[in-house]
Amino acid sequence: MKDKIDNISKLSKVNFKENNSFFNKLKKKQPKQFDYLMSDLHNEEFSKTNCLECANCCKTTSPIFTSKDIISISKHLRLKVDEFISKYLIIDSDNDYVLKKSPCVFLNNDNSCFIYEYRPKACREYPHTNRKDFHKISQITMKNIEICPAAFNIVEKLKIAIKKT
Repeated sequence: MKDKIDNISKLSKVNFKENNSFFNKLKKKQPKQFDYLMSDLHNEEFSKTNCLECANCCKTTSPIFTSKDIISISKHLRLKVDEFISKYLIIDSDNDYVLKKSPCVFLNNDNSCFIYEYRPKACREYPHTNRKDFHKISQITMKNIEICPAAFNIVEKLKIAIKKT
């Protein structure tokens, strides 16, 4: 899996200009039924992708923790909100709560998540490829395709599918 992750990181950098141009065009005009296309591509990819084999997102980046996430996880861990924040989180340059360090402190050795049922919304939705109005999050997607093999594959298939239309 490490080779696959390294290759995707390199390929996404090689494809950066192409992908950036693609997303700029996509912002201006989406194909008909675009959200359905994205949903289909997402479902197809995740029918054969096991995130537990990779967990690169958990090993390299931090999700944003919303207030609701913080309250829920704190309660689950039986910590006061202030304790949870001081123990695990910092405020980043965008004024969002994120983890102090990576890999994620809640990542188990088998790549499972210690707080899976209570994980942040950003983790539940990652890599955001089945999100409505996907075309509006191109900057996030550009980062995600460097990290997530599934996101990379979905974007590559999306480029092919759109060329056909």
